[in-house]
Amino acid sequence: MVLSGISFVCVNGGVHHLGTALPSAESAFLRFLIGLVLLFPALVAALRVGVSRRIWPLVGLRGLLHTLAVLFWFYAMARIPVAEVTAIGYLSPIVVTVGAALFLGERLAFRRIAAICVALIGAVIVLRPGLRELQPGHFAQLAASVFFGLSYIVAKRLASVLPASALVALMSLTVTIGLLPVAMLDWVWPTTTQYLWLLLVALFATSGHYCMARAFATAPVSMTQPVVFLQLVWATALGWLAFGEAVDPWVILGGAVIIGAISYMSWREAQIARAGATPLADAEKT
Repeated sequence: MVLSGISFVCVNGGVHHLGTALPSAESAFLRFLIGLVLLFPALVAALRVGVSRRIWPLVGLRGLLHTLAVLFWFYAMARIPVAEVTAIGYLSPIVVTVGAALFLGERLAFRRIAAICVALIGAVIVLRPGLRELQPGHFAQLAASVFFGLSYIVAKRLASVLPASALVALMSLTVTIGLLPVAMLDWVWPTTTQYLWLLLVALFATSGHYCMARAFATAPVSMTQPVVFLQLVWATALGWLAFGEAVDPWVILGGAVIIGAISYMSWREAQIARAGATPLADAEKT
Protein backbone atom coordinates (compact mmCIF):
# COMPACT_ATOMS: atom_id res chain seq x y z
CA MET A 1 0.00 0.00 0.00
CA VAL A 2 2.94 2.34 0.62
CA LEU A 3 4.26 1.74 -2.90
CA SER A 4 0.73 2.05 -4.27
CA GLY A 5 0.31 5.42 -2.57
CA ILE A 6 3.63 6.68 -3.88
CA SER A 7 2.67 5.57 -7.38
CA PHE A 8 -0.67 7.37 -7.29
CA VAL A 9 0.93 10.55 -5.95
CA CYS A 10 3.35 10.38 -8.89
CA VAL A 11 0.32 10.09 -11.19
CA ASN A 12 -1.11 13.22 -9.55
CA GLY A 13 2.19 15.05 -9.97
CA GLY A 14 2.48 14.11 -13.64
CA VAL A 15 -1.04 15.28 -14.49
CA HIS A 16 -0.59 18.44 -12.42
CA HIS A 17 2.68 19.17 -14.24
CA LEU A 18 0.96 18.87 -17.63
CA GLY A 19 -1.62 21.35 -16.33
CA THR A 20 -3.79 23.00 -18.97
CA ALA A 21 -1.24 22.74 -21.79
CA LEU A 22 -3.38 19.90 -23.13
CA PRO A 23 -7.20 19.73 -22.84
CA SER A 24 -8.14 17.57 -19.85
CA ALA A 25 -10.20 15.16 -21.98
CA GLU A 26 -7.28 14.64 -24.36
CA SER A 27 -4.81 14.06 -21.51
CA ALA A 28 -7.18 11.52 -19.98
CA PHE A 29 -7.71 9.76 -23.31
CA LEU A 30 -3.98 9.47 -24.04
CA ARG A 31 -3.27 8.22 -20.53
CA PHE A 32 -5.87 5.43 -20.88
CA LEU A 33 -4.82 4.63 -24.44
CA ILE A 34 -1.24 4.07 -23.26
CA GLY A 35 -2.54 2.07 -20.31
CA LEU A 36 -4.64 -0.04 -22.67
CA VAL A 37 -1.50 -0.91 -24.63
CA LEU A 38 0.13 -2.04 -21.38
CA LEU A 39 -2.94 -4.14 -20.55
CA PHE A 40 -3.40 -5.52 -24.08
CA PRO A 41 -2.36 -9.11 -23.19
CA ALA A 42 -4.94 -9.20 -20.37
CA LEU A 43 -7.60 -7.77 -22.69
CA VAL A 44 -6.89 -10.37 -25.37
CA ALA A 45 -7.07 -13.14 -22.76
CA ALA A 46 -10.41 -11.85 -21.47
CA LEU A 47 -11.94 -11.59 -24.94
CA ARG A 48 -10.57 -15.00 -25.92
CA VAL A 49 -12.28 -16.64 -22.94
CA GLY A 50 -15.44 -14.75 -23.80
CA VAL A 51 -17.67 -12.38 -21.86
CA SER A 52 -21.33 -13.23 -21.33
CA ARG A 53 -23.82 -10.99 -23.14
CA ARG A 54 -25.64 -10.27 -19.88
CA ILE A 55 -22.42 -8.81 -18.41
CA TRP A 56 -21.72 -6.32 -21.21
CA PRO A 57 -24.38 -3.78 -20.04
CA LEU A 58 -22.67 -3.65 -16.63
CA VAL A 59 -19.25 -3.36 -18.30
CA GLY A 60 -20.58 -0.48 -20.39
CA LEU A 61 -22.18 1.20 -17.37
CA ARG A 62 -18.93 1.02 -15.42
CA GLY A 63 -17.05 2.40 -18.42
CA LEU A 64 -19.47 5.37 -18.65
CA LEU A 65 -19.25 6.15 -14.92
CA HIS A 66 -15.46 5.84 -14.90
CA THR A 67 -15.18 8.00 -18.02
CA LEU A 68 -17.11 10.81 -16.31
CA ALA A 69 -15.01 10.41 -13.16
CA VAL A 70 -11.74 10.58 -15.11
CA LEU A 71 -12.85 13.67 -17.04
CA PHE A 72 -13.71 15.52 -13.83
CA TRP A 73 -10.53 14.31 -12.10
CA PHE A 74 -8.18 15.43 -14.88
CA TYR A 75 -9.93 18.81 -14.96
CA ALA A 76 -9.55 19.24 -11.19
CA MET A 77 -5.95 18.01 -11.02
CA ALA A 78 -4.83 20.64 -13.52
CA ARG A 79 -6.47 23.50 -11.62
CA ILE A 80 -6.37 23.06 -7.83
CA PRO A 81 -3.56 22.03 -5.44
CA VAL A 82 -2.53 18.37 -5.42
CA ALA A 83 -3.25 17.98 -1.70
CA GLU A 84 -6.82 19.26 -2.10
CA VAL A 85 -7.55 16.84 -4.94
CA THR A 86 -6.20 14.00 -2.80
CA ALA A 87 -8.18 14.97 0.30
CA ILE A 88 -11.49 15.40 -1.55
CA GLY A 89 -10.86 12.10 -3.35
CA TYR A 90 -11.07 10.30 0.00
CA LEU A 91 -14.85 10.74 -0.22
CA SER A 92 -15.11 7.94 -2.82
CA PRO A 93 -15.28 5.12 -0.22
CA ILE A 94 -18.13 7.00 1.46
CA VAL A 95 -20.01 7.06 -1.85
CA VAL A 96 -19.32 3.32 -2.17
CA THR A 97 -20.77 2.70 1.30
CA VAL A 98 -23.95 4.68 0.64
CA GLY A 99 -24.33 3.23 -2.86
CA ALA A 100 -23.91 -0.33 -1.62
CA ALA A 101 -26.79 0.26 0.79
CA LEU A 102 -29.01 1.84 -1.87
CA PHE A 103 -28.25 -0.42 -4.84
CA LEU A 104 -26.80 -3.67 -3.46
CA GLY A 105 -29.03 -4.09 -0.43
CA GLU A 106 -26.22 -3.94 2.13
CA ARG A 107 -27.29 -2.92 5.62
CA LEU A 108 -26.30 0.61 6.69
CA ALA A 109 -25.37 0.09 10.35
CA PHE A 110 -25.09 2.96 12.84
CA ARG A 111 -21.27 2.91 12.72
CA ARG A 112 -21.40 3.42 8.98
CA ILE A 113 -23.85 6.31 9.26
CA ALA A 114 -21.64 7.90 11.94
CA ALA A 115 -18.52 7.45 9.79
CA ILE A 116 -20.29 9.02 6.80
CA CYS A 117 -21.29 12.06 8.88
CA VAL A 118 -17.75 12.48 10.21
CA ALA A 119 -16.28 12.16 6.70
CA LEU A 120 -18.66 14.83 5.41
CA ILE A 121 -17.51 17.13 8.22
CA GLY A 122 -13.95 16.47 7.03
CA ALA A 123 -14.96 17.47 3.50
CA VAL A 124 -16.43 20.74 4.80
CA ILE A 125 -13.16 21.42 6.65
CA VAL A 126 -11.20 20.90 3.42
CA LEU A 127 -13.50 23.03 1.25
CA ARG A 128 -14.39 25.69 3.86
CA PRO A 129 -17.40 27.05 1.90
CA GLY A 130 -18.19 30.64 2.81
CA LEU A 131 -14.69 31.24 4.14
CA ARG A 132 -13.04 31.24 0.72
CA GLU A 133 -14.07 31.24 -2.91
CA LEU A 134 -14.49 27.71 -4.27
CA GLN A 135 -13.06 27.12 -7.73
CA PRO A 136 -14.59 24.99 -10.54
CA GLY A 137 -11.82 22.48 -9.83
CA HIS A 138 -13.22 21.86 -6.34
CA PHE A 139 -16.67 21.05 -7.71
CA ALA A 140 -15.10 18.91 -10.45
CA GLN A 141 -13.22 16.84 -7.86
CA LEU A 142 -16.38 16.39 -5.80
CA ALA A 143 -18.11 15.10 -8.93
CA ALA A 144 -15.14 12.85 -9.68
CA SER A 145 -15.35 11.32 -6.18
CA VAL A 146 -19.04 10.54 -6.68
CA PHE A 147 -18.57 8.95 -10.10
CA PHE A 148 -15.51 6.97 -8.96
CA GLY A 149 -17.56 5.64 -6.08
CA LEU A 150 -20.44 4.64 -8.37
CA SER A 151 -17.95 2.99 -10.72
CA TYR A 152 -16.53 0.92 -7.86
CA ILE A 153 -20.04 -0.24 -6.91
CA VAL A 154 -20.55 -1.64 -10.42
CA ALA A 155 -17.06 -3.16 -10.25
CA LYS A 156 -18.05 -4.90 -7.02
CA ARG A 157 -20.91 -6.59 -8.87
CA LEU A 158 -18.70 -7.50 -11.85
CA ALA A 159 -15.94 -8.87 -9.59
CA SER A 160 -18.15 -11.86 -8.78
CA VAL A 161 -18.22 -12.96 -12.43
CA LEU A 162 -14.96 -11.65 -13.92
CA PRO A 163 -11.30 -12.15 -12.90
CA ALA A 164 -9.45 -9.05 -11.73
CA SER A 165 -7.26 -8.84 -14.85
CA ALA A 166 -10.29 -8.93 -17.15
CA LEU A 167 -12.11 -6.37 -15.01
CA VAL A 168 -9.25 -3.87 -15.26
CA ALA A 169 -8.63 -4.52 -18.97
CA LEU A 170 -12.30 -4.10 -19.94
CA MET A 171 -12.52 -0.93 -17.85
CA SER A 172 -9.51 0.49 -19.69
CA LEU A 173 -11.06 -0.42 -23.06
CA THR A 174 -14.46 1.14 -22.33
CA VAL A 175 -12.98 4.29 -20.80
CA THR A 176 -10.64 4.76 -23.77
CA ILE A 177 -13.59 4.44 -26.14
CA GLY A 178 -15.70 6.79 -23.99
CA LEU A 179 -13.01 9.45 -23.86
CA LEU A 180 -12.21 9.39 -27.59
CA PRO A 181 -15.14 11.51 -28.91
CA VAL A 182 -14.72 14.05 -26.10
CA ALA A 183 -10.98 14.33 -26.77
CA MET A 184 -11.60 14.85 -30.49
CA LEU A 185 -13.72 17.93 -29.80
CA ASP A 186 -10.64 19.94 -28.82
CA TRP A 187 -7.55 18.06 -30.00
CA VAL A 188 -4.08 19.55 -29.62
CA TRP A 189 -1.12 17.51 -30.86
CA PRO A 190 1.15 16.80 -27.86
CA THR A 191 4.87 17.41 -27.96
CA THR A 192 7.34 14.58 -27.49
CA THR A 193 7.90 15.69 -23.90
CA GLN A 194 4.18 15.61 -23.17
CA TYR A 195 3.92 12.10 -24.62
CA LEU A 196 6.74 11.01 -22.29
CA TRP A 197 4.98 12.52 -19.28
CA LEU A 198 1.75 10.73 -20.21
CA LEU A 199 3.70 7.48 -20.54
CA LEU A 200 5.08 7.98 -17.03
CA VAL A 201 1.56 8.70 -15.75
CA ALA A 202 0.26 5.47 -17.30
CA LEU A 203 3.17 3.44 -15.90
CA PHE A 204 2.72 4.81 -12.39
CA ALA A 205 -1.05 4.28 -12.56
CA THR A 206 -0.56 0.64 -13.60
CA SER A 207 1.99 0.18 -10.83
CA GLY A 208 -0.37 1.73 -8.28
CA HIS A 209 -3.25 -0.58 -9.17
CA TYR A 210 -0.97 -3.63 -9.18
CA CYS A 211 0.54 -2.82 -5.76
CA MET A 212 -2.92 -2.17 -4.33
CA ALA A 213 -4.19 -5.51 -5.62
CA ARG A 214 -1.19 -7.25 -4.04
CA ALA A 215 -1.82 -5.47 -0.74
CA PHE A 216 -5.49 -6.48 -0.64
CA ALA A 217 -4.50 -10.07 -1.44
CA THR A 218 -2.02 -10.35 1.43
CA ALA A 219 -3.37 -8.17 4.25
CA PRO A 220 -6.78 -7.25 5.72
CA VAL A 221 -8.31 -3.92 4.81
CA SER A 222 -8.06 -2.81 8.44
CA MET A 223 -4.27 -2.85 8.05
CA THR A 224 -4.01 -1.34 4.57
CA GLN A 225 -6.65 1.41 4.77
CA PRO A 226 -4.84 3.69 7.28
CA VAL A 227 -1.76 3.72 5.02
CA VAL A 228 -3.87 5.52 2.42
CA PHE A 229 -3.65 8.65 4.58
CA LEU A 230 0.06 8.85 3.77
CA GLN A 231 -0.94 9.80 0.23
CA LEU A 232 -2.14 13.15 1.58
CA VAL A 233 1.21 13.70 3.31
CA TRP A 234 3.13 12.87 0.15
CA ALA A 235 0.76 14.90 -2.04
CA THR A 236 1.21 17.91 0.25
CA ALA A 237 5.00 17.49 0.13
CA LEU A 238 4.91 17.13 -3.65
CA GLY A 239 2.79 20.25 -4.08
CA TRP A 240 5.10 22.23 -1.81
CA LEU A 241 8.44 21.01 -3.20
CA ALA A 242 7.61 20.63 -6.90
CA PHE A 243 4.91 23.25 -7.51
CA GLY A 244 5.41 25.80 -4.75
CA GLU A 245 1.93 25.22 -3.30
CA ALA A 246 1.43 26.39 0.27
CA VAL A 247 0.87 23.73 2.93
CA ASP A 248 -2.75 24.19 4.03
CA PRO A 249 -3.30 22.86 7.58
CA TRP A 250 -7.06 22.83 7.01
CA VAL A 251 -6.64 20.40 4.11
CA ILE A 252 -4.44 18.15 6.27
CA LEU A 253 -6.96 18.29 9.14
CA GLY A 254 -9.97 17.64 6.90
CA GLY A 255 -8.19 14.79 5.11
CA ALA A 256 -7.26 13.26 8.47
CA VAL A 257 -10.89 13.43 9.60
CA ILE A 258 -12.12 11.73 6.41
CA ILE A 259 -9.54 8.96 6.40
CA GLY A 260 -10.00 8.45 10.15
CA ALA A 261 -13.71 7.81 9.62
CA ILE A 262 -13.00 5.41 6.74
CA SER A 263 -10.30 3.59 8.73
CA TYR A 264 -12.59 3.13 11.73
CA MET A 265 -15.36 1.81 9.50
CA SER A 266 -12.98 -0.62 7.78
CA TRP A 267 -11.56 -1.80 11.11
CA ARG A 268 -15.04 -2.47 12.55
CA GLU A 269 -16.14 -4.31 9.42
CA ALA A 270 -13.01 -6.49 9.57
CA GLN A 271 -13.67 -7.30 13.25
CA ILE A 272 -17.25 -8.31 12.57
CA ALA A 273 -16.23 -10.31 9.49
CA ARG A 274 -13.75 -12.32 11.59
CA ALA A 275 -16.51 -13.00 14.08
CA GLY A 276 -18.75 -14.20 11.24
CA ALA A 277 -21.55 -11.88 12.30
CA THR A 278 -22.27 -10.10 9.03
CA PRO A 279 -21.63 -10.49 5.28
CA LEU A 280 -20.53 -6.86 4.88
CA ALA A 281 -16.78 -7.46 5.05
CA ASP A 282 -16.15 -6.64 1.39
CA ALA A 283 -17.88 -3.27 1.43
CA GLU A 284 -14.72 -1.16 1.52
CA LYS A 285 -12.57 -3.42 -0.67
CA THR A 286 -13.94 -1.88 -3.83
